[in-house]
Amino acid sequence: MSVLPSPTQSTDTEPAATETGRRKGRRWTIVTILVIGTAGAAVAAYLVVPFNQEAKADDTADKTPVSTATVKRGTISARTSVNGTLAYAGSYEAVGRASGVVTKVPRAGDQRRAGQVLYEVNGEPVIFLKGSIPVFRDLKQGDKGADVKQLNAALVKLGYSSYLSPTSRYYSYLTKAAVKRMQDHFGLEEDGELSMSEVVYIPQDTIKVTKVNVKLGAQAQPGMAVLTGSSLRRWISVQIDTAYQSQVKRGDKVTITLPDLKTTQGKVTSVGRIAESGSDNQGAKITVGIEPDDPKATGSLDQAPVQVSIITDSAKDALNVPVNSLLALLDGGYGVEVVGSAGERRLVPVQLGMFDQDSGIVEVTGAGLQAGQRIVVPTS
Repeated sequence: MSVLPSPTQSTDTEPAATETGRRKGRRWTIVTILVIGTAGAAVAAYLVVPFNQEAKADDTADKTPVSTATVKRGTISARTSVNGTLAYAGSYEAVGRASGVVTKVPRAGDQRRAGQVLYEVNGEPVIFLKGSIPVFRDLKQGDKGADVKQLNAALVKLGYSSYLSPTSRYYSYLTKAAVKRMQDHFGLEEDGELSMSEVVYIPQDTIKVTKVNVKLGAQAQPGMAVLTGSSLRRWISVQIDTAYQSQVKRGDKVTITLPDLKTTQGKVTSVGRIAESGSDNQGAKITVGIEPDDPKATGSLDQAPVQVSIITDSAKDALNVPVNSLLALLDGGYGVEVVGSAGERRLVPVQLGMFDQDSGIVEVTGAGLQAGQRIVVPTS
């Protein structure tokens, strides 16, 4: 019995029904394969009433009511399913400059916004400000530089000044006044000078604490990464074979299967350029980043295993039929039964092209086959 090819196999070598198998007087049998689900799913087979070649070869004359589908033309996509990891995007260390005893820390899973206390040392708050330049000096009026510009931008965004320019690189009297307001808000000494021990910069508006590196009562040292956080943006990382690198691009749509087996849609946001050894030790891989279209649908699990169905090839304006309409011929090759306007049925041998597992369709070509025709499919 012939068996449907794997979707990953080339279809250039698919055997078509031969003229030998249609010679006059020879009886032959059609075996129909019904594929349920996607790759790896169960397969069922059954026999269709044998055709006698003494009858017309292009008309079965069988008027039994049947279920039908329509031959269509459109874009068809080949997909591959890969394992991925659902997490929160990014990893950021809160490197502090305060020295002393740690008196307050958040818990893993807590969220902190820029402008809030991140942790405390010696009972003094360390303030979380948004920025990408680490603290490396105390700042006071008269100082200039990119770190001053970063401070001015943070002060304006948090509402501590209505007159200060967020692009100014100068620590002016306006900066000093804004710093004093911030110090007053957090109960710090209102001297208008920003000590390295008072703030930590992280390049996010809000972070989710993923790991706390110190315990209450521990000794904090300047340069210590007190905790690690991530953004609140949901993100999935998958590894695919390097052979697919040119076929996967930013913006491609994907289907994500979550741990609870629910599915949600997403899109490719990044495609790696550097090959690395895959975690499954099966050759070189590249990392592909994916964002869900509906982050809330992914829940709150972190570092959760998911499965992603990702498009690796596509064909436009392709004639296609449901996979379960295919008839596997005993003499090799495949065909579909076309139903005429009067209910007559005729067998049309076809050659297979690309499979779309998610949609359950396959690209086909065959003499006389065209979009809009009705074809026989198994009754459910």
